[in-house]
Amino acid sequence: MSQTIALNGTKKGVISVTKIDEPYGAGSASVASIGISLAGNADAPEWKVHIPLENLDAVIKALQELK
Repeated sequence: MSQTIALNGTKKGVISVTKIDEPYGAGSASVASIGISLAGNADAPEWKVHIPLENLDAVIKALQELK
């Protein structure tokens, strides 16, 4: 599952959100990968972060509180 969101304030930029299973090899835990591409290439973001799925609820809560 993957989603791409237009990056506000840019002409072509995108935010990509993807679930990656076993990102660090066999047996490693799944993560949510959030990438930023100013060039609009969701498959090769310039910046990305991996968040363990177990931390998603807390991260979502913290982001909602920022809003």
